[in-house]
Amino acid sequence: MLYISSFTFGGGFVIVTLMKKKFTDEYKWIEEQEMLDIISIAQTTPGPIALNGAVIAGKKIGGARGIIAATLGTVIPPVVIITIISFFYNAFQENPYVSLVLRGMNAGVAAVILDVVCSLSGEYIKNKKIIETAVIIISFVLVFFFKINVMILLLIALAVGIITVIVRTRRERKK
Repeated sequence: MLYISSFTFGGGFVIVTLMKKKFTDEYKWIEEQEMLDIISIAQTTPGPIALNGAVIAGKKIGGARGIIAATLGTVIPPVVIITIISFFYNAFQENPYVSLVLRGMNAGVAAVILDVVCSLSGEYIKNKKIIETAVIIISFVLVFFFKINVMILLLIALAVGIITVIVRTRRERKK
């Protein structure tokens, strides 16, 4: 987490993306479905998504020690970087080169977020999870084209998720 947090620019979604690549794809510490669950929980719980995701992944990988290590690894780099930047804020604020670099980094952040959305959505499509895939597509359309409040969509997705789990559980009991 220290490594991921040190070299990540763009916020929680980027860190969560890199956590998935590192913990699921590279080290195979967390299964793909578990990582999807971690990301979902991290998004819906109060607080920064990066820290929430790190705490959950830390618990899964290393228990209480994992939580402490993941929390410190996630928090220390931004605190140090922000402290250093605050000393040079005026110089950074007025420097056109710094402004251009930050704009370029924003484009990179957008690409990383798009990558994780495509890979995670692809898992649902590949596994033929019709309801989940429909929620993804409908949510995108409602937010992007109709500017629907994300909180409303989260509540609707929560309701759909609960109903889906209840229906699937009942089907499995009947078998």
